[in-house]
Amino acid sequence: MADPVTVVIDPLEAHLLRADTLRVALVVPVSGVLGLLGPGAINCALLAAREVNAAGGILGRPVELVLVDGGRGPGAVAREVGGLVRAGAVEAVVGTHASDVRVAVERALRGAAPFVYTPPYEGGASRPGVYYLGEPAALQVGPAIDWLVERRRARRWFLLGNDYVWPRLVHASAREHLRGRSAAIVGERLVPPGTGLMDRLIEELAVTRPDAVLLTLIGSDLIAFNRAFAASGLGCVRLCGALEEHGLLAAGGDTTGGLYAAMGYFGGIATDANLGLAERYTAMFGPEAPLLNGHGHGCYEGVLMLAALARRAGTLAVPAVEAVADGATIVSGRGPLTLAARQVRQRVYLARADGLDFEVVASLMRPM
Repeated sequence: MADPVTVVIDPLEAHLLRADTLRVALVVPVSGVLGLLGPGAINCALLAAREVNAAGGILGRPVELVLVDGGRGPGAVAREVGGLVRAGAVEAVVGTHASDVRVAVERALRGAAPFVYTPPYEGGASRPGVYYLGEPAALQVGPAIDWLVERRRARRWFLLGNDYVWPRLVHASAREHLRGRSAAIVGERLVPPGTGLMDRLIEELAVTRPDAVLLTLIGSDLIAFNRAFAASGLGCVRLCGALEEHGLLAAGGDTTGGLYAAMGYFGGIATDANLGLAERYTAMFGPEAPLLNGHGHGCYEGVLMLAALARRAGTLAVPAVEAVADGATIVSGRGPLTLAARQVRQRVYLARADGLDFEVVASLMRPM
């Protein structure tokens, strides 16, 4: 098997790869508000592909990754991925990117190739051939809200996010959940990605005086908001559904004791599987590599799950994969993951920012 794994940076060059390779589109943002996630996600996918190849590849062929920039507009990403699949340049897709991009890619593929989508998502209906490894909103944000209501007496909430599908549907889930806890929503705001309105948003929070803010801002917007919040002196709790280690570092860390993130994975979780993963990651990329984090780790899981699906089906044809997808299992840094009804059920961790690190304070859901 090929070692090391190749990443084709320009998808137009995918035809130059060896004829015996199995090519997988790796859709991660390397531009736009989520561009910070790209380097770590690529590293994690490379590590997974290397391990898959060492075990015999996918369907007996070495894996090659074809990079697609998932940080662009949904239409542009979908056209590129769809074109690669139709041309036979790739045979499957693994993605860590925003949900509006995911929806567009799903529509472009229409079941033509398996698509493993790895970050937290809004939940809801799924399409044949699309497999979700992240936490749906109800299982990610709902238990974290419960914890903060009970432990931090967070009764008055402000919902603040970017204006696209994931924040809208996460907010809808949160509204329903908060009503069930007799908690109040004192304000809600959705802003365009790349907004420059952080001072105005801080002023609105100062007027409404919430106990807690549910933040569904992403990438550079989330970083900019947390920086502005730290400078404002406001004291409310913040709960993030997309804050990972690099976002915390880029925001300058946090010492307020009130910044929380709910994710299925943090680089510091103390499991034997995660310690082993960290050792292999450092051995491959060195001690100065991007930190292991939830979004990057998702790409590691995505490549492994694609290999597991192909192994069970003996093919990457979507109808055959669909027939055997339930029960496909991998072991990642967060332990065993098993597909059921195109998704996995895993524990969600609630972590509190402690300077430049996260301290896991609760395990909110246990696996099936």
